[in-house]
Amino acid sequence: MQHRPGVYDARNKTLLKGLTCLMFMMFAMTSDAVGSVIPHLIKDFGLSLTAAGTFHYVPMATIATGAILLGFMADKLGRRRTIVIGLILYGVSSALFAFGSHFSYFVVLLAVSGLGVAVFKTGALALIGDVTTSTAEHSSLMNTVEGFFATGAIIGPAIVATLLAQGLSWKWLYVAAAVMCAILILLSLTVRYPTKVAAQTPTSFAHTLKMARDPYALAFSALIMLYVAVEVAIYVWMPTYLAGYKGSIAWLPVYALTIFFVLRAAGRFLGAWMIRFVPWTLMLALFSAAIFACFAGALIGGPTTGAVLLPASGLFMSVMYPTLNSKGISCFRKSEHGAAAGLILFFTAVSAAAAPLAMGAISDACGGVQYGFWLATGFAFLLFAGLAVNLVFDPAKRRLQTLEEVENSAERSAKTVLV
Repeated sequence: MQHRPGVYDARNKTLLKGLTCLMFMMFAMTSDAVGSVIPHLIKDFGLSLTAAGTFHYVPMATIATGAILLGFMADKLGRRRTIVIGLILYGVSSALFAFGSHFSYFVVLLAVSGLGVAVFKTGALALIGDVTTSTAEHSSLMNTVEGFFATGAIIGPAIVATLLAQGLSWKWLYVAAAVMCAILILLSLTVRYPTKVAAQTPTSFAHTLKMARDPYALAFSALIMLYVAVEVAIYVWMPTYLAGYKGSIAWLPVYALTIFFVLRAAGRFLGAWMIRFVPWTLMLALFSAAIFACFAGALIGGPTTGAVLLPASGLFMSVMYPTLNSKGISCFRKSEHGAAAGLILFFTAVSAAAAPLAMGAISDACGGVQYGFWLATGFAFLLFAGLAVNLVFDPAKRRLQTLEEVENSAERSAKTVLV
């Protein structure tokens, strides 16, 4: 059915943007609350640190697997079907937390929910390309969406703290996420999705693997892996590093992680505005230099200095992931955005799982968590070096401009339908 463009279409675009933002916030409520849940897992089930860490590693592993194997679904089945399928997997597995009491049972549910996240997230990331008309708008919306993700990362631990204060189990966080997921499924089934009538690019796992050989996909994925390794170092290992704090502000190390999350969230909403006026290559190069300075200063000054500098790095990290993710996806046609998003999400999840493991192993081998932060500081330096090279040469500029012109030309000539 064909509709005239105008207020009706604008309203649907606004609804789709809001739906995408809420999906990211919901996922973050559970994923970034793991740090608050793990201490209670250790106490309730008598687990080691490594065993309790499966609450983080298992969903990251299934997100990576689902992203690389099923990312093409958003291009083949359409955005709506992919998002609904992913939300159902995530919602049902989260709701089932209410009926279990064994650690292995919860881990299996997390594995299924991670697969659901991979499916609906790639669909949502592909949808961002459908509702934007330029790479600048794409990056701006991506920062806004990730801002909601960062907000969810604040809400999740707060819910866990409230539940525990009321004498309730942490598992009701997942049930609350399931209720929110049910609402999002209903919204996904009622809102209209834009679909371009055009020749479709081949969509399959084999095509995703072919995309993995693209130099732009590899370059942006490498930068994202470095960034994720640096960010995960904060919310996994910073509390342990700051245990050696000897400064005069007693509350600073206690609230350091909260400060980091708040600055990351605020910075992403600010980045949604900045990206329209500041060249993204310059912004990321400057911010990566600031991140490296924060990590280096934290190592030189020890935990006392780190209690200030490491949380402050959240402001500079804020725009890194959404902007790199946006530019990496925008290096491909919109009909390939699902597969591109899945490919980048795969590398994201691999880094999120492997980097904290590597830091923990080095810390154990060398006798202190500060040695793990030497590794993280090395990642921060490599990230800065890569983005400095990107600033000087801007290798993706021509490809991004060409694809933007091609897509805008196709949109002007194609009929837009709402399904």
